[in-house]
Amino acid sequence: MGEQNEAVVPRIVTELPGPKARAAIGVDQQYMSPSYTRAYPLVVERAQGAVVEDVDGNRFLDFTAGIAVCSTGHCHPAVVGAIQRQASRLLHMSGTDFYYLPQLELAKKLAEIAPGRSAKRAFLTNSGAEAVEAAFKLARFHTGRKHVIAFFGGFHGRTMGALSLTASKARQRAGFGPLVPEVTHVAFPDPLRGPSVDECLRRIEEDVFRRKVPPEEVAAFIVEPIQGEGGYIVPPADFHPRLKSLAERHGICYVVDEVQSGMGRTGRLFAIEHWGVVPDIVCLAKGIASGMPLGAVVAAADIMTWPPGSHGTTFGGNPVACAAALATIDLVQRELADNARVVGGHLLSRLRALAGKRNSIGDVRGLGLMVGVELVRDRGTLSPAAQARDRVVRSCFDKGLLLLGCGDSTVRFCPPLTVSERDADIAVELFDSALAEIGD
Repeated sequence: MGEQNEAVVPRIVTELPGPKARAAIGVDQQYMSPSYTRAYPLVVERAQGAVVEDVDGNRFLDFTAGIAVCSTGHCHPAVVGAIQRQASRLLHMSGTDFYYLPQLELAKKLAEIAPGRSAKRAFLTNSGAEAVEAAFKLARFHTGRKHVIAFFGGFHGRTMGALSLTASKARQRAGFGPLVPEVTHVAFPDPLRGPSVDECLRRIEEDVFRRKVPPEEVAAFIVEPIQGEGGYIVPPADFHPRLKSLAERHGICYVVDEVQSGMGRTGRLFAIEHWGVVPDIVCLAKGIASGMPLGAVVAAADIMTWPPGSHGTTFGGNPVACAAALATIDLVQRELADNARVVGGHLLSRLRALAGKRNSIGDVRGLGLMVGVELVRDRGTLSPAAQARDRVVRSCFDKGLLLLGCGDSTVRFCPPLTVSERDADIAVELFDSALAEIGD
C-alpha cells in the first residue's frame, strides 16, 4: 500500500460493497462455512498501520485491529522483519517434541513480564480458545478438583471446554450440548446496571458454595479482567481484589483471561495490573503476535507441574509466530502501552463529551484503547438499543470507519495501539455523524 497518506483516509471510491467485493462475497457464500459472522461487507486486500484497503481500492480507518489482534498496527515493519528473518531459517519443528530458540526465548519473556514475582512457566498455543482449554485442564490437574466458576457475559472461546465457560450469547452454545460438566456461571458486577460487587460475592458464597458445590471442590475462578464480547464491562475497583481474596481463602486458582485485554491494550501489559492482583494462571492470545496465530498460558511454576504427555500441541509456539510475538512485546513495552494509555484517555474524553449531546449514548467506559460506547433507547431506563447499534456500525463502515459491536448494544473501539489522537478525533467525528443519521 506504500506510505499511509492520512489526507485520504478514509477514502471511499466505490459503492459499498464494490464490484470486486461483491464477487468475492459470492464465492464466500458458496464455499465458506455459514457459521461465520460478518458485520458488514468488507473484503480486505491489504493494510498498513491503522488503514485497511479493500479489493476495490476503498480505504478505511481501522478501529477494530482485527478484533484487538493487530496490536502494533497492520504489517508493522519490525514485526514483518522478524517474520521474514525467521521464515528464512525455520518454519516449523514441533515444540512438543523438540527444542528451538524462538519458543524458549518467548517462554522466558512471558515468565519475566507476567504479574507477580514468583517463578513462572509458559505453555504456547495457537489461539485464545486453546489457551483457555489448557488453563481449564491445568487448574483441574493442579487442584485435583473438578468444578469451575465463570461469569455471565464472559467469552472464552468456542471449542467445547472454552464454550462451556462462555456465557455471552445463547446462540454461541445452541445445539452443541451437552457441554463440559461441573461449570457454574454467576453474574459479573456491572457499574451501570448491577449487580454490585457485594451482591456478586454474596451469590457465590450463598448460592453456589452453600447450595450447589462446596468451595473445596472448586478448581478455579475463570474471569476476564474487563469483559470483552460481553460489552467491554469494566468492573468496580474492588471486584478483582475481593474475588482473589475469596479464591485464596479456599485454595481456588485465579485464572484471568487476558486474550482481548492483554498485551498493552489497556495501557498496561496486562489489564489485571490495574487492580494490583496477581493471578495464578493467565491466558493470552490476540495481540500477543500482532496478527500471527499464537496463544499462551502463563502460570506459577508450582502450578504448572503437569507431567510430560499430559498436554501438548503440534503447531502451538510455531517459530515464526514466536518471532512475531517477541517483536510485538518489545514494541508494546517500549512505546505502545504508553501510547494506548495516552491516546485512550483522549478517546475516552472525546466520547464522553459526545455523550453529553447524544441521548442515545447511555455509557462510555474503558481503559486505554479498550473502549465501549453503549447505545440505549433512553437514558431513564437504559434499555439496550441493539438495532440502533447495528445501524450505527454499518453507517460508520459506509463512511470509512471500521468498528464492531459487543454485548447487547455496545460499540467497541479497539484500534491498533499505534493510533494517534488525530485518528481518534476522526473516528469520533465519523461516529457522531453516524449517530446523527439514526436520528439522535
